[in-house]
Amino acid sequence: MDTTSQPSAQPSRAQRRSARNHRWRRDTTELAAVFVAVAAADLVANTVVHGHDGPVLLVASALALVATAVFHAWWAHRHPHGPPGPDPAAPPGTEAAEVTGPLRDFEQTALWRLRATVSDSPGSLARICTALAGQQVSIVSMQTHPLPVGAVDEFLVRAPLALSRADLARAVATGGGLDIWTEQADAHDLVDEPTHVLALATRTALDAAELPVALRRLFGRCTIRQFPNGGAKALAGVDGHVMRLPVPSGDLIELSRPHLPFTPTEFARAQALVELDSLLGPRVPKVEARLTLPAGTDLTVRRADAQDKAAALAMHGRCSADALRKRYHGPVKDADRYLDHLLDPRHGQTLAVESSDGRIVALAHLMWDDDSAEVALLVEDAWQRCGLGFDLLRRMAALALEAGVPTVYAVTHASNTGLISTMRRLSAPLDYQVEDGTLVITAHLSEATEQLPTPWPSR
Repeated sequence: MDTTSQPSAQPSRAQRRSARNHRWRRDTTELAAVFVAVAAADLVANTVVHGHDGPVLLVASALALVATAVFHAWWAHRHPHGPPGPDPAAPPGTEAAEVTGPLRDFEQTALWRLRATVSDSPGSLARICTALAGQQVSIVSMQTHPLPVGAVDEFLVRAPLALSRADLARAVATGGGLDIWTEQADAHDLVDEPTHVLALATRTALDAAELPVALRRLFGRCTIRQFPNGGAKALAGVDGHVMRLPVPSGDLIELSRPHLPFTPTEFARAQALVELDSLLGPRVPKVEARLTLPAGTDLTVRRADAQDKAAALAMHGRCSADALRKRYHGPVKDADRYLDHLLDPRHGQTLAVESSDGRIVALAHLMWDDDSAEVALLVEDAWQRCGLGFDLLRRMAALALEAGVPTVYAVTHASNTGLISTMRRLSAPLDYQVEDGTLVITAHLSEATEQLPTPWPSR
């Protein structure tokens, strides 16, 4: 307890003198008013008693008082009084009490995504909503996926923080829901579904490499595989946890999601994205960045596509056999065969470093692989140890994070000390895995976000 006494404010001598003078003037004025009132009353009494018109004067006074009262009532009705003044301030040292009750309970909530299969009958949705309301769960948004029999209802809900996943699922089951799936959500899920799909369609329209990323963002955790020339043998559609999407080029895109089956509505959305991608054809955005080496040499980093195959083949011709072997992990004579696949934007993004005379001196590949991505580098021998590999690796890591991919990995050999040291400089936690003489280095990018650059400053 604080026992420090606060000094009381004592009025000054001038203030005390002014207060005494004020009281004296007030008392004198009140006494004079009393004398005037007594004199006026005596005058009225003498006039009424001794005058000839005394009764008339009394009646006139009464009528005047009644008229005054009526006028005052009318004026008060036409001109109501203003609002009351503000409440007096709280006494010093009084603090506001902590908010309790329903408002505080609302603030302590968590977002959840949940799905449930319901029967196609009147009142089935209402029963689930009633069961959720009984647990103080608020429905933020909802969408329905029709099925041949019944429907799948998907909810984004705000539930009390103390409500567990099991209790939430139990409430839905009480309302008649089947095949219940729940997952913790965050603020990103507050975007409504049409806006989300349109944003993904826009990204896909601008860059062919965005199609796998868009599909993964549309359906969450799923595995995406592309089979060359597999579309002719497969039927498009949904088979439980597997979705198959043949593309006009003859390839097959297959999505699998073990924890949650696909619905016909989701298949229609995926098919619309694939058709949009096929209609627009191969496309790469025109983005680039300037790179200045310590020696003062100016280079350009940009996206590469199939039109750069001739320049990439010429770079292969200037690279040593050892550099090609470390990059492609196979016979040097087979290196040229990989370029068609690597320069196809449907499989990922390729970055090229171009010198002032138009030659490509380095290539970097970011290839999507399920929920991760593989990175690979090839720098012409004459341009090695200039920082090109590190700059390209950082840009690819930033592009992966921008696409929502949390990890990237490089496949190499233990003898490739240059790539190993470049991965270590990435300022991200690394995992090492050795299998049959092959070294796989995986970088977890979430802890290196602040150290990564903006891939294309002009975007």
